[in-house]
Amino acid sequence: MNKHLALFALPLLLVTTTASAATLEFYIGAYTKPGGNRGIERGSLDTTTGELKLLGLAVEAKNPSFLAVHPSGKFLYAAIEEAGGAVGAFAVQKDGTLKHLNNESSKGSGNCHVFVEPGGKAVLAANYNSGSIAALPIRDDGSVAPASSSVQHVGSGPNAGRQKGPHAHSIYVNGGFAYACDLGTDDIFIYRFDAAKGTLTPNDPPSGKVPPGSGPRHLAFHPKGGFAYVCDEMPSNITALAHDAAKGTLTAIQTISTLPPNAANANKNSTAEIFCHPNGKFVYVSNRGHDSIAVFAIATDGKVTLVENAPAGVKIPRGFTISPDGGWLVAAGQDSNSLASHKIDPTTGKLTPAGKADGVGAPVCVVFAAAK
Repeated sequence: MNKHLALFALPLLLVTTTASAATLEFYIGAYTKPGGNRGIERGSLDTTTGELKLLGLAVEAKNPSFLAVHPSGKFLYAAIEEAGGAVGAFAVQKDGTLKHLNNESSKGSGNCHVFVEPGGKAVLAANYNSGSIAALPIRDDGSVAPASSSVQHVGSGPNAGRQKGPHAHSIYVNGGFAYACDLGTDDIFIYRFDAAKGTLTPNDPPSGKVPPGSGPRHLAFHPKGGFAYVCDEMPSNITALAHDAAKGTLTAIQTISTLPPNAANANKNSTAEIFCHPNGKFVYVSNRGHDSIAVFAIATDGKVTLVENAPAGVKIPRGFTISPDGGWLVAAGQDSNSLASHKIDPTTGKLTPAGKADGVGAPVCVVFAAAK
């Protein structure tokens, strides 16, 4: 197997806390192994220079790949990417380290994505291997209760090697709806989500579709509403969708490549993460293989135009995130064991490389922590 409300869930797991007005701290989700990464790491970004620093281990955990921060900033949740599938809950300590609270089953195998609904009452999980999703209530102390609702997806797609069955890759809450991208079925499944009860009920229609063989991976909602964007993993595309917030529906209006024309070894590339800029003018997608960040300008009709393919500064940029003020992008290199920061031009959307940090094992997600 090779974060949505536009900026509240981020791929490469990076979560930050604020050490000073010019420094943002973050958490890094990663794959663990003996002699390598031991869990969730911490880092910091200097918002004046773009300098990155690694601050050490926040907490030990096994394969905490994707991370999500509670709206209160007091808790953090991780996709524990193991065969059994679990959601890990952690309390944020005063020094920025994490205290493990508990793990609960994600009601499927290969949990690869978590999202905390905006009210902070539940965390949702997507299980890639089993093609299922679940909602888990959040207790007052930040720990997670057993799943209050779970759904097994069904279906397949035209790519026999990747789409023989469902593969839930991500899940988000926007308004009263939950949206789950399923790589195996080419659906963005839509559910009515009752946060108080923690229940998921299929919407009518039950999904938004992307072109056959796309393999939708991650989703980003436009910060001003009306549109959403999904990165199609297998063909390296981005699909723009019209979003009706009242009905919860998604309707594809455009699909274009995330690669430059005549890109070498395009068939060896796959997309990973996607985020809209807070100003609503740009959307960013990471390319693994081409190792670039595709920058798109968003028109008033929701359609996008490629601005540039900026070198990611890392190898296999599985995850990245954008700072809350929109000034910086931080990419995580799963294969280079490094992070790279880029200054964002608020007028053009273009990226300028700034900082680099080496020595973090297999980072795949980056999330900024709440300000202190």
